[in-house]
Amino acid sequence: MAHSDNNLGNNFMQNRELSWLKFNERVLLEAQDESVPIYERLKFVSIFTSNLDEFYMVRVGSLTDLSLIDNNSVDNKTGMNPKQQLAKIFEHTVPLYQLKDQLFSEVEKKLRELGICNLDLSELEKSEKKYIERFYQSDILPILSPQVIDSRHPFPHLINKGLYIVCVFQGEDTKFGLIPISQSLPKVAVLPGNQTRFVMMEKIVLEHTSEIFGMYKVECAAIISVTRNADISPEDDIFEVDDDFRERMKKVLKKRARLSPVRLEVQGHLSKSLANFLLDKLELGKEQVFTSLTPLVMGYVFELAGKIPQVLLKQISYPVFEPNYPSFLNRNESITSQCRKKDILLFYPYHQMEPFLHLLKESAQDPSVISIKITIYRLSRNSRIIDYLSTAAENNKEVTVLVELKARFDEENNIEWAERLEEAGCNVIYGFEGFKVHSKICLITRRDRNKIMYITQVGTGNYNEKTAKLYTDLSLITANQDIGLEAGEFFKNMSISNLRGQYNHLLVAPYSFKNNMLALMDYEIEKAKRGESSGIIIKSNSLTDKDIIIKLSQASNAGVEIKLIIRGICCLLPGIKGMTENITVTSVVGRFLEHSRIYCFGKDKDMQLYISSADMMTRNTSRRVEIACPILDPDIKEQILHIIDIMFKDNVKARWIGSDGVYRKKDNDTEVSFDSQQYLIEEVISRSGQSTKPNYFFQKLVSTFIRNQK
Repeated sequence: MAHSDNNLGNNFMQNRELSWLKFNERVLLEAQDESVPIYERLKFVSIFTSNLDEFYMVRVGSLTDLSLIDNNSVDNKTGMNPKQQLAKIFEHTVPLYQLKDQLFSEVEKKLRELGICNLDLSELEKSEKKYIERFYQSDILPILSPQVIDSRHPFPHLINKGLYIVCVFQGEDTKFGLIPISQSLPKVAVLPGNQTRFVMMEKIVLEHTSEIFGMYKVECAAIISVTRNADISPEDDIFEVDDDFRERMKKVLKKRARLSPVRLEVQGHLSKSLANFLLDKLELGKEQVFTSLTPLVMGYVFELAGKIPQVLLKQISYPVFEPNYPSFLNRNESITSQCRKKDILLFYPYHQMEPFLHLLKESAQDPSVISIKITIYRLSRNSRIIDYLSTAAENNKEVTVLVELKARFDEENNIEWAERLEEAGCNVIYGFEGFKVHSKICLITRRDRNKIMYITQVGTGNYNEKTAKLYTDLSLITANQDIGLEAGEFFKNMSISNLRGQYNHLLVAPYSFKNNMLALMDYEIEKAKRGESSGIIIKSNSLTDKDIIIKLSQASNAGVEIKLIIRGICCLLPGIKGMTENITVTSVVGRFLEHSRIYCFGKDKDMQLYISSADMMTRNTSRRVEIACPILDPDIKEQILHIIDIMFKDNVKARWIGSDGVYRKKDNDTEVSFDSQQYLIEEVISRSGQSTKPNYFFQKLVSTFIRNQK
């Protein structure tokens, strides 16, 4: 039975995978935006590519497994089974490759005008060809490992997202050749000179294929890359029940590299015989082969920053912005004493992470601190947090660290951190079977004058100094003792594997988060039915939970005004009469990754506002340990509402999602363009006193915009 993209029975919902592909297209279209500096546009092509890589590794990998195990399992929003979803994914992916090639070509053309040239070998000058040939002979050839594939040389394992040159030889007995592009090689060969002229490493090897296989005549050759399923679960049958959990995760990482192929990418042309040979060996269908004119692996893009002259780099990149130390904090006073006077809200990346890091550093040395407890999901490579936690343990404080070893693609890092923390004397515990601990919470317990006092930090993002400069996240530091007591209860429950703890203030998944969210929505529905002012505002990375979507539809039908800011996947289709007509959905994709989760219920003084680590996704609401924390300080509540208000005013980077799931640019009915992230940058700079005149003019523009809106 054929299925449309959206099941008619749930015609206000769409499939999560197809929604994600539309979102990633939205990311790619930033490369088309001429207001974005040209080097940043190239980065968006790279980001789109890495996003798609992970999507195929994880989501397509999962669906592929499911199609083999239980093809009768259907998507609860569209009714499609796994094979039907895969067919739609492959169909929708083809035009994305075409758009990527088009935009990459346009961006590359503009970069060439600036002397930043990604060259074919045929374009090189005579001296440059000699340089590349010397480089090939001295640095590339010695580490190449070419091989012939025939009856005596079996088809090798192709590593996930590795680059290979594959070729077919002329002759009666068809043979094939393969050359791995060693990961030890640089991604590009930069030519000498004042300009940034370079050749991709795979192009150099491709050019020498006939020479490498000298005794054979190469009929055709191309660059290929295989994407493999990486969505393996630590609960798979391969593990012994009594194995140490950390050792089990090490086995997971070893297995990941050898999982089944789900996609073949080709740069160049494959003959029919070579294409059929690869499909047979990789057990892929023709619909899983995607041809690209763009490089198949684009990590080189971010490395170019070190190869472009700095004066030029500044001209083609976003203006430099360094997160500010919050103007409302006193650098000369301890964070501990300041947060005991008043709650603190940090807004990354506009604010530095330093105040929280200083809090940990102070606590590690403070004789009044008894213990520090924290959850860790993803950390930066050189994390100061680990240093401060280790120092605290060495100073005989009780340090408990809940490390989630199942943080996808960060498992190896987290294993290393866990081992280091244990060596320093910290008490390291791990998550649960079947439930990832995704919460972002830190509890500092103090003894002041024989009285126990708590300082609690709750955030929407990871304790990662690197991503705190790239992602928008909120971090609350509070001395509210009720919150502190519940944070202590949370850590106790985690230590004894109790997922069903009872809390009055915190909403904790998997057992009390969704029920409470639904109850808060029900309350708004009842208010609307009574004719009272009601409203729901949700800012989330994704919206996929069907129960939440249905409840939002019910609220819409009851007359509740619902405004959603959903950056990525949105399975709810807004604006459908009788279903979601009172719901608007906005997505903002810009310089920073919108990552904070904010949930607001009600209006004005009656509004209940939460910040959370959880998205409105089934995996977060039902299969993860997540925390939503109420904002009780009225000033901080006002700050968060101000942030949301600014985002709703965006008419540059924001897009409306239509009832067909398509992203559309907002109609600009004013003369002023309003970029929410740029406004927030200017606002924090203005408050810090670093600049006055530029912000004065910016504020004038904003004033005009707001006046016109009224």
